[in-house]
Amino acid sequence: MEGLPRFKLMGERALLAYFGEGIQLETHRYITAMKKALAGLGHPAIKEIVPGYTSLLILYDPLRIGVGEIMGLISEIQVDSRDDHKETRLVKIPVCYTKEFGPDLDFVASYNSISPEEVISVHSSTTYRVFVMGFIPGFPYMGILPEKIRAPRLETPRLSVQEGSVGIAENQTGIYPTNSPGGWRIIGRTPIKVFHPKRSDPFYLKPGDRVRFVRISEEEFNFLGSNPEAWKP
Repeated sequence: MEGLPRFKLMGERALLAYFGEGIQLETHRYITAMKKALAGLGHPAIKEIVPGYTSLLILYDPLRIGVGEIMGLISEIQVDSRDDHKETRLVKIPVCYTKEFGPDLDFVASYNSISPEEVISVHSSTTYRVFVMGFIPGFPYMGILPEKIRAPRLETPRLSVQEGSVGIAENQTGIYPTNSPGGWRIIGRTPIKVFHPKRSDPFYLKPGDRVRFVRISEEEFNFLGSNPEAWKP
């Protein structure tokens, strides 16, 4: 990553370090490894490290460390992110791809000149990476979606998307953690709650996780909806 990182001050207590451009798995792996290495230093003045698609946001105490020192720490760290599978979780998530749960499944198939069954096969046979968590609590932005099933966002977002809906937009896929407005193309639904504020850890997925979707029937969906502890992939 010649010429990187680039730095940008974000107020008096935050520094943004850029490590690349666009949504790329190689960049994400590097950022994940860099976050782990920086956190591993255990510097008491570094309060939080937040990963993005191409960056790390470092929140710090300016009375205990200078921004120049943080830049120096980041620039000196050497990481190897070529094979991070041993360092990341593989999470399998059940999805029911019926037309009731996937109102945009036919559109995605038509848009790509393939059958709905092919859309399901490609989507459920790909391993995705959770890049970031966004726009509402617990929403995982995952990629990279194969070109064969990519589709644009809705021109007019829906006012309400059902909790658990699995959607795609351009080169990403995601899961709606709660009922909310949304503009992604919905192709299925999971009975797993990916965000539960009353759990000790509210977030089912975290940045860096690898995710595989497992196709289930409507009967299995209904059973797991009432018995989520029964899901043992």
